[in-house]
Amino acid sequence: MIKKLDKLIVKAFIGPFIATFFITLFVLVLQFFWLYIDDIVGKGLDLLTIARFILYVCATLVPLALPLAVLLSSIMTFGNLGETFELVAIKSAGIPLLRFMQPLFITSLFICGIAYLFNNYIIPVAQLKMQTMKYDIIVSKPAFDIKEGVFYDKIDGYIIKIGKKEKDGATIHDILIFQHNYSLLQDFATIAESGKMTISPDKKFLEFNLKNGWNYQVKGPRNSINTELIRMGFVEYKKVFDLSSFKLNKTDDSAFKNNYQMLNMRQLGTTIDSIEHTTGAYRKQSYGTFRSVLRTIPYLDSPWKAQALVLKTDSFQTILPDSARRPVLERVFNTVNNLKSNFDLAAIAYENDRTNLRLHLMAWHEKITMSIACLVLFLIGAPLGSIIRKGGIGMPLIFAVIFFVIFFLLNNFGRKFVKQDVMQPIAGMWMATYTLLPLGIFLTYKAMNDSQLFNKEFYYRYFRKFLTSGKKTSKEA
Repeated sequence: MIKKLDKLIVKAFIGPFIATFFITLFVLVLQFFWLYIDDIVGKGLDLLTIARFILYVCATLVPLALPLAVLLSSIMTFGNLGETFELVAIKSAGIPLLRFMQPLFITSLFICGIAYLFNNYIIPVAQLKMQTMKYDIIVSKPAFDIKEGVFYDKIDGYIIKIGKKEKDGATIHDILIFQHNYSLLQDFATIAESGKMTISPDKKFLEFNLKNGWNYQVKGPRNSINTELIRMGFVEYKKVFDLSSFKLNKTDDSAFKNNYQMLNMRQLGTTIDSIEHTTGAYRKQSYGTFRSVLRTIPYLDSPWKAQALVLKTDSFQTILPDSARRPVLERVFNTVNNLKSNFDLAAIAYENDRTNLRLHLMAWHEKITMSIACLVLFLIGAPLGSIIRKGGIGMPLIFAVIFFVIFFLLNNFGRKFVKQDVMQPIAGMWMATYTLLPLGIFLTYKAMNDSQLFNKEFYYRYFRKFLTSGKKTSKEA
């Protein structure tokens, strides 16, 4: 009987989990494109490039979609069972809630394992591909499109204006083409009455076949009168523009491979050890620099102290002859300034290494915390669904969004505190876990005791009883 019940619960969980996972992933992908819509739209990307980019984005968002899917599906599963009184029937048969949650608890552990493997092995590769492609898309120029009456300056070295464009998109009128050559200090201008605008079959060149116009060329040095204007008329003239700059260039993946987001836990551990060794050497390097510049340090315990006490002087300057005071002080000032410059540079390098170390530690802990989040949110969703006893999308979605927003905010606050060196990585990155885990244990305890925590009728009866007892007390008084 127990095995059949386990199968029933797992089957009731799998359907909502798959549906909510893809819905959540779709919403997160839309959010990503909403942030970068201005950098992506208008670049003339082909469908294959867009499909690959969406695939990489989906892969990078899986660690965030899995916890929300587990939370929402667990609330829906137990809510549906509670709404149809199946949960009551199972409890009346003597099966406790913890035993009832056991198959989904094991399923959540399995999802945690998959999430960890995905975070450690798939996410670094997906992040590398996605960041490289995103960089190529952002730095690429917008798709070629010349509009009527607008100066177009996206082709390097040219400014083009078309007065009128026919419906076929090729026949044009009142054309103005201005070319500026900075290396030769020359200006070229072409004016034509009409022509045809076509793109070569390989889409590498733009061809203007112009009719009835003039070519103007200005030669000579700038800001002088030694210049000449050359004007040449034409009946037909062909102008070719190179469109290679509009092509999406592919950056090598190695340009981003050392970023902390593109490393797995083993690579992160190696890099963390290397950075810790580097930061630990700054103290020795600074002390060595200090000793090499200030050579008096080895003599701090020598008998010169006793001699200084005999002289009874408050300033080093008073024991210097007037002829030696100025060069000695200048040398002291130069030595101190050089020492300060070296220490400032060392301090900047040290802070950069510390920041880099925090980012790597943050990425190392995040691969574990985002996996454990599936189990933590299950411990919230399962008892919460058995308490509210509402199935469907409405009420479970509201509670799921509320708790996921809390988890998301705590996770982001922890990341921000770690980056700003307010908290240690082990405290900041685990903030959401150790905050929500006690809440999940509390909700499980309440669900085991059939709590009326989210039952509005319970609060209505309580307040009505409270008001009734208050009226009786006032009458007796």
